[in-house]
This record gives sequence, structure tokens and C-alpha cells, in this order.
Amino acid sequence: MSLFESGRKKIEWVAHNMPVLNIIKEDFIKNQYFKGKRITICIHLEAKTAYFATVLKAGGAEVVATGCNPLSTQDDVCEALRDMGITVYAKHGVSMEEYYSDLRKSLEHKPHMILDDGGDLTHIIHSEMPELIDSLYGGSEETTTGVLRLKARANAGGLKFPVIAANDAQCKYLFDNRYGTGQSVWNGINRTTNLIVAGKKTVVAGYGWCGKGVAMRAKGLGAGVVVCEVDPIKAIEAVMDGFEVMSMDEASKIGDVFITVTGCKDVITKQHLLNMKDGVILANAGHFDVEINKTHLDEISVEKKVVRDNIEAYIGKDGKRRNLLAEGRLVNLAAGDGHPAEIMDMSFSIQAQCLKYMLLNHEKLENKVYVLPEEVDFEVAKLKLKTMGITIDELTKEQADYIAGYED
Repeated sequence: MSLFESGRKKIEWVAHNMPVLNIIKEDFIKNQYFKGKRITICIHLEAKTAYFATVLKAGGAEVVATGCNPLSTQDDVCEALRDMGITVYAKHGVSMEEYYSDLRKSLEHKPHMILDDGGDLTHIIHSEMPELIDSLYGGSEETTTGVLRLKARANAGGLKFPVIAANDAQCKYLFDNRYGTGQSVWNGINRTTNLIVAGKKTVVAGYGWCGKGVAMRAKGLGAGVVVCEVDPIKAIEAVMDGFEVMSMDEASKIGDVFITVTGCKDVITKQHLLNMKDGVILANAGHFDVEINKTHLDEISVEKKVVRDNIEAYIGKDGKRRNLLAEGRLVNLAAGDGHPAEIMDMSFSIQAQCLKYMLLNHEKLENKVYVLPEEVDFEVAKLKLKTMGITIDELTKEQADYIAGYED
């Protein structure tokens, strides 16, 4: 009961701060788009995602929820969701075997649609449970890592159902990835370490939208920021945004804090770790715990010990201490509460519209990765502005004609 009460209060708090999703919920209740449909969601199970699940249920769906990261699941929120009539297969801190078992259980409900975060559900359906494909309308994908995996599968001709890349909607990546990640990563690091940021050399690996947000917030907190990139255009952009840019080989020798935000593996490997100062902080903000090579970290260490909640100190053969946060998993969720509610208001409004669009259009969609139509993206933006009490200008007919024409 105490778990349920704690989870319920968390959900009620974020619901009050997600006004766009509340407007969409009213539409869902009125029209019951998802009546008789089963939706499995695999996502970070904390308060904001829990409220989103209740919005789908309010629209008539039978919702089954599972976590996309063992350390981001909040047990009190799961208990509250169960009390609200949503089936949940998730528990904080489970082993990887238990984690994948929960994913499979969530799919045994034979969903009509899935919402994935990182691509695990999609992979299991294709590799282990292809019998689900015939009754599956399609799905949506929440994050950059999952979209990359989806596009790779589609390019290889192996995608067996349509998926909407929610991550590629402007109302998602411009705000969630940049401002949400930027704030929540530093919330997680600061709360976990209780150390000052100002004056420290912070190395941000990856300058996509998430990396831009992390670097921007680091600069605002007074850090000296170094960016590592493989994309020459993003590297120039980082330089012109006022940051130092160098290779990880160089940065590993001078950094105090390292944050990986690439969606790729082996960003920090053995030689980088050996180059590092004593007492460095290592954190990851990419979806999977593969960006900092933990096998290499083990190999160069003689001892590993928990020195504070969500901090493991690896004592090296060279005597240096390298501090890994949240087991190298998503630091903003494994060691924090994730993105602010107002940011996820837009993200989950986009996700709600993705699933509605998939439901209404699945019969004419091919087995491809789609971006949500721009008009739907704009509608979410307009609703957000309305809830913020902001009005903007509109083109007159003459202005619209001028932009669309060439004679004037």
C-alpha cells in the first residue's frame, strides 16, 4: 500500500504538469480510438510514462507495460499502474535474463501495436516471435538508438511491419533530446555525486541533439567543455558554439567528467581509461550500457566497490580511481527521474498521436520507417503554445501566396 501511494502521488504530480497530453486525453476519452485494441509499451517505467499509459487506457486500449532499462524502473509507479488496471511486467534491478523474460511476457498478450524504446520489442518479435506479425498493425519508436536500429533493419529489407519514428518528430528531438536530456543528465550526475561542476573539464562524446543539450547545460554550470565527434559537420558546429573539439585520445588525458551521448558502442575503451586522471567521473546518457567499455574497465582494475548510491569506484592497477555512475546505464533515468514533465508532455503527446495515426492508417502503410506527418507535429506545437499562454503570428493569404510563388 505504501508503494502504491507513493507511485500514485508521483503520477498525479506529473499529470498536473502535462497539459497538452491532458487535452489529447479528453479527445481519446470522447472518441475511444483504441477500444478493443491491445498496446504493449516498452519504455522507462517512471511517473511520466505511467501517466501516458493511463491516457492510452482512457482511449479504450488494453495496455501492457514493461521497462526498457532495469535500473530506470520505479517499483512504486509500477504498483500504482497495476492498481489502475494496467498489466505491468517490470521490477527495478532485475537481471538481464529477467528483463528479457518480462519483455517476452508483455508480447504474449498479442498486441495490435507496440511502443518501443531502444528497439528490444521489435528485435524479439522479428527474431523469436514472428507469429505476432500478422496481427500487428505496427509500432512507434521513442529514441535515437532504436531508430538507428530500425533504419538498419529496414535498409537490409528485414523490417516486417511499419514503424513511426517518434524520435524524428520536431516536437520530440528539438525539445526532449536537447533540453530534456541536457537538464536531466546533469540532475542525475549532480544528485548522485554531490560534486561541483564549475571549473571542471567536461568531455561530451557526441554532438547530436542530446549531446548539444548536455554540453549547453555543462557550460551554463561553469564547466570547460570538450566535444568529441566523428561527424565533421557536427564538429564544426561544436567549435562555432564555443566548445573545444578534439579526439577522445586527447580528451581522455585532460577530462574530469566524461559523458557519452552517441548511441554507439566502445566510445571509451581501454587506452582512454588508462589515460585518465585519478578520480574521474564516467557517465553515459546513451540508451544502452555499451558506450563505456565495462569489460575494459574491469581488465585494468584490481578492485571494484560501491562508494555511494549509483557510484562504483574501479581501483586500477595504476592506483587511479575511475568512478562509474549507474553501471554505465542511462544516468538521467538510472540515477534520476528522467526528463522534466513539461518536456515529456510534448514527447508523449507525439507518441499518442503516432499510435493514433498508426491505428487509423496501418492498412495503407508499407513495412518502412515513417516520420509523423508535419501537420500532426505542428498541432502538438500549437497546443503546447496555447497551454503556455503564448500567441504567435499567422501568414496572411498574400504572404502565403508570395512564399509559394515566384512572380512577385
